[in-house]
Amino acid sequence: MLTDAQKQQYQRDGYIVLPDFKSAAEIAALRARAAQIVNEFDPKGAGIFSTVEQEKTTDDYFLRSDNTIRCFFEEEAFGPGGELKQDKSLSINKIGHAMHDLDPVFRTFSADARLVAVARDLGLNDAQVWQSMYIFKQPGIGGEVRWHQDATYFDTDPVSVTTFWFALEDATLENGCMWAEPGGHRGPMRERFLRTGDDVRMEKLSDMPWPDDSTAVPLECKAGSLVCFHGLLPHYSAPNRSAFSRHAYTLHVTDAATEYSPLNWIQRDASFPVRGFL
Repeated sequence: MLTDAQKQQYQRDGYIVLPDFKSAAEIAALRARAAQIVNEFDPKGAGIFSTVEQEKTTDDYFLRSDNTIRCFFEEEAFGPGGELKQDKSLSINKIGHAMHDLDPVFRTFSADARLVAVARDLGLNDAQVWQSMYIFKQPGIGGEVRWHQDATYFDTDPVSVTTFWFALEDATLENGCMWAEPGGHRGPMRERFLRTGDDVRMEKLSDMPWPDDSTAVPLECKAGSLVCFHGLLPHYSAPNRSAFSRHAYTLHVTDAATEYSPLNWIQRDASFPVRGFL
C-alpha cells in the first residue's frame, strides 16, 4: 500500500499524509450520520471536553463514554448563565468513543481493507482499534488541544499505538489544523494517563519540554486526506477562531502482539472484544 519512500518518511518524521484516501461520498455519509447523532442528543447532563486540565474535567460522563457513544461540548459553548451561546449543532466538541464498533455508518467508514494494508506497512501486524472520535473543531469556539502524545492514553509494551486521522474538511492554519514535531517520536513518553476504577491521574514520566514554533510544522491537508502518526509523536492543534469548522474523524490503533496496559482508560473484555479494521 505504501511506497518505500513513504515508509521511510514515516520512520524519519513520525507521520505521513496520504491525500485523497476517502471519497467525497464516504465523507458525506459520515458527516450526515454525525449530524444526526448530535440532533438526537439530549444535552442534559452532558460533559465538556478539555485536554488543558484533563484531570479536573474527567468525570463519570467521560469515563462511561469508553465503550459507548456520547457527545461532548466545547469549553466555550456556554454563556455566564450556563446557557448555550449558539445552536447545539455548533456547540459540540466531539463524539466518542466507540462509534467504529457500535454505529453501522461509522463501522462502514472504519472497516476499510486499505487500512489493514497501511497498518501493516506502519508496523501493526495485528491491528486493534480501541477508540474512535468525531471532532468538530467548531467555528469561533473550537478548543485548543494541548501538546500531547497519544501513547499517553494507549500505553503498550512496546509502544505501538498509531493514530489514523481523517480530514473530513480542509484543515488549515486558519481553522486549527494539527501541528507536529518531525522526528519527535524518537523522544521519550512524557506522561501517562492512568485509570483505576473511577480514579484517574496523569503520571509525569519525563521533564523534556514540549515543542514550540521553532521545531513544529503545521499539517495542513485537504478533505479526504488520511494522516497517520506514531504514538510518541508530539502534536497539538490551536483554537479555531475562524468562521469555518474543521471536522475530522480519528481512530487509535495498537498491535495485538504488544501488551496493552490494564491501567489504560479504555478496556475491553469478552463481552465486548476489541476488533481490527475488518
